[in-house]
Amino acid sequence: MAQEPQKISDLKDLGAATRGVAAAEVAAPKHERKVDAQGRAYATGKRKDAIARVWIKPGSGKITVNGRDSTVYFARPVLRMMINQPFGIVNRAGQFDVNVTVAGGGLSGQAGAVRHGISKALTYFEPDLRGALKAEGFLTRDSRTVERKKYGRAKARRSFQFSKR
Repeated sequence: MAQEPQKISDLKDLGAATRGVAAAEVAAPKHERKVDAQGRAYATGKRKDAIARVWIKPGSGKITVNGRDSTVYFARPVLRMMINQPFGIVNRAGQFDVNVTVAGGGLSGQAGAVRHGISKALTYFEPDLRGALKAEGFLTRDSRTVERKKYGRAKARRSFQFSKR
């Protein structure tokens, strides 16, 4: 009978020790640098129906979208500002060359997809930038998409015109 309390206390000590080790391992998740043989970081960005494949590498700050300069492809200044936001947040403007292939959706969705892809690629290239980009919400995929049309309705929610007589 004297042995039972000893075993229980040993188990409690063992549990506390293993919890301490597990908490230490979980507390600091280490994100690794993901770069290919050419020194580029690759990421995929999505927004609405648009999907952007983004490669970044150290350079002069040139952004190429589907083989064209970003100022030509995204003519509206608001869209160009959206694309450059991740670089402004982490103070890396003009330090990376960006090559993007984007398809699907409209220009606004494509700009959002490119911004998402650039943000993810920056975190792969420099994992220390993750906190600043995550705080601004650039690493979260914006899941809002067009609501589907329902039968018996004109659009997703719009009903046909009602005539009482």
